[in-house]
This record gives sequence, C-alpha cells and structure tokens, in this order.
Amino acid sequence: MQQPQKAWRVEPNGPLVGNVAVRGSKNGVTKHMVAAMLGNSPSRIENAPEIGDIDITAQMLEAVGCEVHLDAEASAIDIEPRSMGRGHVPVHFSGLNRIPILMVGPLLHHIGEAFVPMVGGDDIGARPIDFHVGVLEAMGADIQILPEGLEAKAARLHGAHIELPYPSVGATENALLCAVLAKGQTIIDNAAVEPEVIELALFLQRMGAVIEMRPDRRFIIEGVDELEGAEHKLQGDRLETFSYLVAGLITGGEVTVHGCRQDRLVTAISTLHRMGARFTITDTSISARADHLTSAAVETNTHPGFMTDWQSPLVALFTQCHGLSVMHETVYENRFPYVPALNEMGAEIELFTQPLGGTYNRFTGSTHPCSAVVKGPTRLQGRHLEVPDIRGGFAHVLAAAAADGQSIITGVHHLERGYHRPVEAFAAIGLSIERVDYEG
Repeated sequence: MQQPQKAWRVEPNGPLVGNVAVRGSKNGVTKHMVAAMLGNSPSRIENAPEIGDIDITAQMLEAVGCEVHLDAEASAIDIEPRSMGRGHVPVHFSGLNRIPILMVGPLLHHIGEAFVPMVGGDDIGARPIDFHVGVLEAMGADIQILPEGLEAKAARLHGAHIELPYPSVGATENALLCAVLAKGQTIIDNAAVEPEVIELALFLQRMGAVIEMRPDRRFIIEGVDELEGAEHKLQGDRLETFSYLVAGLITGGEVTVHGCRQDRLVTAISTLHRMGARFTITDTSISARADHLTSAAVETNTHPGFMTDWQSPLVALFTQCHGLSVMHETVYENRFPYVPALNEMGAEIELFTQPLGGTYNRFTGSTHPCSAVVKGPTRLQGRHLEVPDIRGGFAHVLAAAAADGQSIITGVHHLERGYHRPVEAFAAIGLSIERVDYEG
C-alpha cells in the first residue's frame, strides 16, 4: 500500500496582505558553515533560517568530526572545527546538495586528503564540477574522480592564477575557501560577485583571511598560516524577499518583507517597477503593490543582472500581467520544469529552445527550452501540483494562491529544504494553507 505523501492544501481566499520576516540566505548559510571548518576556534553564524539544507550540512560536518550545535531559539549555528579528524564524507550524502565539493579545500588544509560524494541539488540543468576540479588542481591538489565521488590529496595547497571560464558562484566560493590558507598569492579572475559570495569573503576576512576585491570580477588572496573562528549575522535572503513581494502582487494585495536590505534587490525592484509596481522602502523593510501590471521582457544573468532564482516567481506573475511577456534564461539550461503545471492550471506559456534575448546563452543547441513567452492575464484553476525544485515549487504556490479553487501541492520537501517556515509565512499574510497527508 502506497504511503501518504506530505503535501500542502491551498485554498485561495483573496489578496495576500501582511508582513513576512526573512532570515539569512539559504545560498549563504551553508557556505559559512563550511568556512567555519577553516578556523582554529569556534565560529557562530546568526540569523540562520530553519531549512533542511542546514541539517544536511551539519550532518556532513559532524561526519568529519566537527561539533555542530543548532540553536533554534537564538537562530544561530555554533561550529567547533578543532575536533575535525576525518577526511571522508560518507557516500550516503551523495546527491543531497552541492556542499560536499566545497568541503574539499578545508579538508585538505586540515588533513591533507579528502573524499566527498557526488554533488546534488535541484535538477535545473547541468552543473558540472569541472570548474571546481580545475580550481583544486591549479592549487596543487591531486584529484581522482571515482564512481561514487571525488578523492583529493595535497600536502599543502599553493596559490595560483585562476581564470574561471564562467563567473560560477560555486567555483568562486571554492577558490576562496582554498586560497585563504594556501601558500602564496591566489588571483581569481572572472569571479562571481553575487551578494552571497561577497558575504562569504567578508566572513573569511573576519576570520583573518587577507582578501582584496578588485574591479572587473577579480579577487586577490594572500594565503595565511591560520584562521580564527568568527561571528557573523547573515544578511536577509533576497530570493525569499522577492518571492513574497510577488505573492502580494499576483493576488492583488501588498506584502511587506522585513529583514532584507534594498541593495540586495536593486534589479528585482527596478524590474517590478517597470511593470507597474509601487514600492515603500525603509532601512529594514520593502513592500510592493500595484493596481495594474503590464508585461515585460526579462533575461536572467549573473549579478548584478536579474538572478536566475527570481525567474520562476516572475513567470508566475507574468500570467496575471496584461500583454505578452518574455523570460530568457541564460544561467541554467533546465529552469522551466514548473511551466507545464501552470499551463494545466490555465496559463498560456509557450517554451522555446532558441534564445529570445540579447545575452549570449551558453546552452544554445540544448534540447531544454531557454525562453518562455507568457500571455496574460489568464484565469488559473486549482489542481494537484508536484513540486519539481525549490524555486519552481514556489511558482506553483504563487499560482495556487491566485487560482480559483483548491490546490494540493506535493513534493513540498523541496520548499521546506530552501525556505524558512514557508507555510507559516504564507498563513501570516492571509493564505489558507495547511500541511496534510495526500494519498492520491
């Protein structure tokens, strides 16, 4: 007999209005946890969200000997790296997220060898580890790719001049984590400069790393002999902030998001403003409202462009805007798996494998669509929705909130892996939503 699935039941009941407080970035907190491995004393990470990825990362750190304490009451994570004594991350962590590959540098620095299982995360297209391997080998690591993972050895990493083929966030973070304790100078060119990357660099600097940020996507790092533990309060999650602002707009309401600074959302705010949204912005909050939303042509890009993780909430919003909107994806090749479900709800979205934007697309020729044309507004009907990934799943919830009739959303573990208490946040702004067991 099939076991019931964990699901959310959504009953749309009008405009969403109210307040949401976001915590630290999902894309930042786990990288800070890895950085804490580099210290010679404990580190404390504050304003941590309650998400599944933290639990997974904590278990991996504990597997190599670190002591990790999750303080839910204080929204903090305490990490003691001095007990670390094993270089092997167990295979059963394979495919759960992309953190294992970032642990290689810290393990090499402390132990001289490492084994990490295959990386995972959302199925949003090819995210190969070639860039990571290139960074590690350039800095002196001996790398072996095995069927179950990656094995690395190095007496000591040394500085190198690294020219990334693409400003990859993960590869830039890996290079930073390797370079801070490497012997000599490391230069990273064509680096990612997303806010989460800069925040990680600042945390490493707080630990004692010598890091210089230059114009034109360049980092210069002078390796040091040791780093100390540090404390850091994470900046608010810009992905969640944008998503909840859209929740208000798609239902004709107004949501105020607290805890994320305006400077982390400049491109998102300007995009929504061009579509007809009006904002109230303070030092600690952002709210958005609109009487009439018009279509837009948007393409994703690396920071400071329109980030790829904002793409799916905006496409959901396009279904309620007047006119033809275009979304062109340039960062990941499989970012539209949520679209068929929206079309089954009544949206009119057509996908194209040829690029419909001006920015070079690395995935031209792929069988995955890279552009979407959305006709709006359309009337959506509630239905059963299966979440394909974290960001696509949020688009499903937004569509369900704007639809006529009840929706049942399954695969919600993706959402609870990446958002801080999402059911409670939606309920606080007026959505009728509850966790249920689904046997369909």
